[in-house]
Parts: sequence; structure tokens; C-alpha cells
Amino acid sequence: MFAKLKSLFSTDIGIDLGTANSLVYVKDRGIVLREPSVVAIQAGSKHVLAVGEEAKQMLGRTPGNIIAIRPMKSGVIADFDITEAMIAYFIRKVVPHRFWSNMKWARPRMVIAVPSGITEVEKRAVEDAAQNAGASDVILIEEPMAAAIGVGLPVSEPAGSMIVDIGGGTCEVAIISLAGIVHSNSQRAAGGDAMDDCIRSHVKRVYNLHIGERTAEEVKIKIGSAFPTGKETTLDVRGMDVVTGLPKTLTITSEEIRSALKDPVSLIVDTVRSTLDKCEPELAADLIDRGLVLSGGSSQLRGLDKLLSKETGLPVVVADDPLSAVAEGTGVVMSELDFLSRHRKS
Repeated sequence: MFAKLKSLFSTDIGIDLGTANSLVYVKDRGIVLREPSVVAIQAGSKHVLAVGEEAKQMLGRTPGNIIAIRPMKSGVIADFDITEAMIAYFIRKVVPHRFWSNMKWARPRMVIAVPSGITEVEKRAVEDAAQNAGASDVILIEEPMAAAIGVGLPVSEPAGSMIVDIGGGTCEVAIISLAGIVHSNSQRAAGGDAMDDCIRSHVKRVYNLHIGERTAEEVKIKIGSAFPTGKETTLDVRGMDVVTGLPKTLTITSEEIRSALKDPVSLIVDTVRSTLDKCEPELAADLIDRGLVLSGGSSQLRGLDKLLSKETGLPVVVADDPLSAVAEGTGVVMSELDFLSRHRKS
């Protein structure tokens, strides 16, 4: 009777708790939520006013008594209380409240993807935040493994598969064989946020124009590239003139933005190459045929696949749905209890 009640009221949830965006996968329903990892709070307190897309719209546009913040930095928790509130919001939005909050056995079990390079303290912070938000049990899985599973790589086979997951805060590279990570590398300065910062710095240094986070992200998406595309484009950018303090509009080119992105893009290439340098000959032979797969939102930077292929000599493909790869992987993990027990984090 207890088991029947538990299956009726409890829900398994997979979360890609990203620096820029969070995705929630509910067992038997798939991905049901995609929200920016942004929380708006009352200044001087931890009172939450908005979460997700509503809070993102407030970035750079809030009055003095409201602060819009991103509680995740480089894939790890930067503000524990706000992250806890954000996870609680996700749970309430995707799981009928009923009475699970007062009955631990009916609370949702969570599988949460975390960067491969985080410390034990950082892992414990994620677990504690999820449990305080309402999870009955928390299982952590490394992001590159979740991404590899999510894109359909044959991770359980005795052959090498390579995944490069580039999110907002980190670039995760892993070579996987026999359901385990053989070699991995986690770079916290090579994600989408680092790219946005480089664009903002370039525009300020060259044009004395101060632009916000959302504008820099828009520039990256619309005209950013890692490799010449054959057709250069331009974009009008609006911001504040640093000298006069007045609004100003200017036109920038895709070529100069590609140059501005050189440092984080080079870091991604170096991270991939350094991981390949550790690779055993047998696994290297597998990768010659299989190549590597790109996932994560920032893997969609134009020409990144061509650049990596040129620098490594391997075939490179971008996942069909790179944004959903990690969340999809947590969903598969939830349905594979044997796999789950082998990869459960202590």
C-alpha cells in the first residue's frame, strides 16, 4: 500500500542546473520547463520577487529596490539561499503541490547534473539546496556524462566516445567508454558568459560604449562566430556612451566580434586538445571514426564545429538539440536504476 501511494504522489525530476538556463525533466513527461537561471529579489533581503524568464527581463532594468541576480556562477552555486529558492520554484511549477511538502516519502527524487570539475564542498551545496527546496533524495551526475547520454552516444560500449558540452559557465570535455569517464577536463573560463564578457569589453575599449549582458548575448547569437563563415554581417548595437553618459547607437561587424571572441574560443580548443593528449591509442583510434559531439547552448556559436575539426583533425558534429542534451540525459538516468546506482555521488 505504501509503495502504491509513493508511486502515485512522488515524482522523479531531472535538472540541468545551468549558469545561464535551467531545464527540468519530469519522468514520463520529458522536458517540461526551460527558464533562465535568474532570480529577482528585494534589495537588502532574500525575498524573491520573480524567477526565470520574468526575472531575466529585469536584468539591467530594475529600480534600486529590486536586484536581478544569477545565483549560479561557472556551473556552481554562488548564492545558496537564492539557488534554493530557484529550485523550489522549479519544483512547484512542474509538480502538483498536494501534500508532498509535509511528507518526505512523497517528495520528488532529483537527478541533478553538475560540472565534472567541482569540489566535494560544491557538490554538497547542490545536494543541500535541493533537499531544502523539497527533494527527498538527490543524485548528482557529471554534466559531460549526462550530455553524452542525452545526445545518444553509445557510452556503455567498450569504445571511445567524446563529448564537448559548452554551457554558460563552463566547457566540459570528456572521453567516455564502458559507462565511465576515462578522461575529462572542465574549464570555467570558456563558456557563454566569458564570450559575452569579451564582447562587452571589446565594445567598451574600442567604442567607449557600455552595453549590458543581454545586449552582449544578442550580439553573440546574431553575428558571433569562431571561424570565417564566408559572409560577414553587421549589427546595430545600443548602449551608453562612457564619455557623455548619453544613449548611443553604433554598427559593429561580425569580423570584429570573431576577433573579440578569440580568447574564450582558443581556450575551448586548448581544452579539447589537452584532453585528447591524454587519450590512449585504442581510444584515439575509435575517435578517428566517431569524432566528437558538441552540446550545450554555446556550442551553437557559428563555425565552432569547423574550427575544432580543423584543429583536431577529427569529425565534429553539433547535437540535434544541444540545449536539451544534459536534461535529456538526466531523464535517461532516472529510467535506468542500475546505471544510476553505479554513478551515484557520495
